[in-house]
Amino acid sequence: MNKASILVIDDEQQILKLLKINLENQDYRVITAESARLGLMMAENHAPDLILLDLGLPDLDGHQVLRELKKWYQKPVIILSVINQEEDIVSALDHGATDYLTKPFRTSELLARIRAALRHNNKIAIPDCNRFGDLEVCLEARTVHRNDLPIKLTHTEFNLLGLFVRNHGRVLTHQYILREIWGLNAQNETQYLRVFVGTLRKKIENNPNEPNHIITENGVGYRFQ
Repeated sequence: MNKASILVIDDEQQILKLLKINLENQDYRVITAESARLGLMMAENHAPDLILLDLGLPDLDGHQVLRELKKWYQKPVIILSVINQEEDIVSALDHGATDYLTKPFRTSELLARIRAALRHNNKIAIPDCNRFGDLEVCLEARTVHRNDLPIKLTHTEFNLLGLFVRNHGRVLTHQYILREIWGLNAQNETQYLRVFVGTLRKKIENNPNEPNHIITENGVGYRFQ
C-alpha cells in the first residue's frame, strides 16, 4: 500500500474533488487546501511527501506561495495551472518546482509525474551505474554504454549527461542547465545548449530525431527519462 501523503492546494472545488478521488484510488493519503494561506499552514503542520500547487489562488500569487514553501520545504512541488506562458513555467521551475502541468491535464500523466517525483526524492543517493532501457551510465567511472557497446563522450558531454541522470524525470530549465554546466555567465546561451544536446542525442539515442531519453519541453528546457 502507498504510504505517501499529498497536499493539494487549489481553489477549484471540482479539481480538489477529482484529485482526491483519483489519488486515493492509488492509495495516496490526500490533504486539501482551498487557499494559499491555508495551504502553507497545512504544509507546515502535515509535512506532506509532495505538494500539488495551483498558481491562480485567490489570496496569494502561486509564485509567492512557491517561494515561501521553498524556504524550508525540500520535497517535490508539482505546479498545476491554466497558465501556460513560457515565462511562468520557467519562473516556477527556476524557483524550485519539480514539475509543471497545465490544466486540463490527463490524470494518467499526472500520476506518472507524481511517481517520478517521489522516486527521485526518495533516493538518498544516485547509484553509480544507472540503466535507462538500452542505455547505461556509470557516473563515477564516467562511462556510457548503449546496447552494451561503449560510447565515447567529451568531458562536457558527459557532464551534461550526468546532470540529466542525477535529475532524471524532472524538467530542467535551459538557464539551470547552462548555469550548472557552464557557469553564471552562460545562462542566456540557449543555442549553445541546443548544439550540445543535439550532439549528445546523436551518440546516445537510437533515433536522435525521435529521442527516447532527452525529451524537449518546448520553450522551457529538457527532461531525461
